[in-house]
Amino acid sequence: MTASTSAGDRSQRVVVIGGGVAGLATAALLARDGHRVTLLEKNDEVGGRAGTWEKDGFTFDTGPSWYLMPECFDHFFALLGTRVEDHVRLETLTPAYRVFGEEYEAPLDVVTGRDEVAALFESVEPGGGAAITRYLDSARETYEKAVGSFLYTTFSHIPLRTLVRLAPRLGTLARLLLEPLSSRASRTVRDTRLRQILGYPAVFLAAQPRTAPSMYHLMSSMDMEDGVRYPVGGFGALVAAIAGLACGAGVEIRTGVDVTQIRTAARRGRRALATGVTARTADGHEERIDADLVVSTADLHHTETQLVPRELATYPEPFWRTRTSGPGAVLVLLGVEGRLPELTHHNLFFTADWDANFDAVFGDAPVVPDPASSYVCMPSATDPSVAPEGMENLFVLVPVSPDAPDGPGGAPGESLGHGGVDGEGDPRIEAAADAAIAQIAAWARIPDLAGRVRVRRTIGPADFATDYRAWRGNALGPAHTLRQSAFLRGSNASRRVEGLLYAGATTVPGVGLPMCLISAENVVKRVRGDRTDGPMPEDALRRRR
Repeated sequence: MTASTSAGDRSQRVVVIGGGVAGLATAALLARDGHRVTLLEKNDEVGGRAGTWEKDGFTFDTGPSWYLMPECFDHFFALLGTRVEDHVRLETLTPAYRVFGEEYEAPLDVVTGRDEVAALFESVEPGGGAAITRYLDSARETYEKAVGSFLYTTFSHIPLRTLVRLAPRLGTLARLLLEPLSSRASRTVRDTRLRQILGYPAVFLAAQPRTAPSMYHLMSSMDMEDGVRYPVGGFGALVAAIAGLACGAGVEIRTGVDVTQIRTAARRGRRALATGVTARTADGHEERIDADLVVSTADLHHTETQLVPRELATYPEPFWRTRTSGPGAVLVLLGVEGRLPELTHHNLFFTADWDANFDAVFGDAPVVPDPASSYVCMPSATDPSVAPEGMENLFVLVPVSPDAPDGPGGAPGESLGHGGVDGEGDPRIEAAADAAIAQIAAWARIPDLAGRVRVRRTIGPADFATDYRAWRGNALGPAHTLRQSAFLRGSNASRRVEGLLYAGATTVPGVGLPMCLISAENVVKRVRGDRTDGPMPEDALRRRR
């Protein structure tokens, strides 16, 4: 039996590498489907990039902060026989987010709802209401096509019905793939502010508006029509819910266990076979864990260049030299005394010269753009539990260049460095944090912001490399350029090692929490030999047990 055929009624021994959202989700679904699953996480806590940090009464999310594609979460929880609302309480944000600009006279509040968004665009630019309505029509149609044909699939086979369904739309599909998102935004509206609102979703895709295909304008339907939600208690509450479901399904979760090798066995005339992993425990003990199936949700670059034998790598080091990394990030966690009514839950700060900003972020040398477009989340605007009374919790994300690629002989490439607590991070990281605080103070008109900071921690690209083994210390994963989208992004199965599958933001279908959940489902589909191109029936795993 192989990972690409149905598992039938026989339970497989499965090792899942990595305890981020993708790893927890994959483990939970496989266990729900009757397999014996052990999850190994090198850090002391699960969650991966969706982590938390607590100090002096503040609880900070250290990663994802946007809850989009709610139907994806609903579907995932339904596969496990439960509902999202049975585990976390969701709040819909009003406004969805606030936009500050370097040359804006006043910030813009972006609302949810087709009519409300049309009114906003019309108030900024005559004719903008009709233009955004047409844009959202196209975005919704493209989103539905993506969900029905391109996301919930292993790309191991393209069903005939998919080809028939897409045939009349091939011309439109070609344009969506070949036209950049920036061009689509520019021919929709003229106002710089509105163009930036339509172009910023590229950053969610670890890309830039000039290189992300306009197919990704589908994301505007998510925040403008579906709305932006927040799990009360922070995204750590969501991670805890998924981890609890995994344990309830029978998953053995082991933290502080670092996988150092994916073990394989050679077979005459056939592909090598994954036989398990070798791991090192926190006390330095080496352990061999046998498995019929290995699923790595660790960074794909790390998996393929460090864990798999070099001669069996599907994506060896030369492959990565032709790939485009997503940006790095400087994260700044701030506990601020007093309230900040100038900000809302989600806040975007846009520079006037976007092209220069993105050229710096995606350049060859690690730099912090000056000035920098940035994102500020203030969850305490919605959730008083994340900060002491009368104080605010700020999560600041400054997109920066990823680390430079490693040099000859594996010498580490240049990096902006590590962050730290109370200003103890590397100088370039702390300088970026100081600049971000000053920018927020100036643009949001909070002149005393720096003096009100009571808790401060920074996280830099080197921390992403150390903590998550992230390729080039990037914050999200490979960029969603044309060459790195859909089936061009890669496969969730090794071509050279039978019984080795992949999930997570660094493989298909892409970056973001919803994509991580979908990647977990696609692993189950691969194991079952399911070649359909849509979500599994919500009772599929219950029928098999």
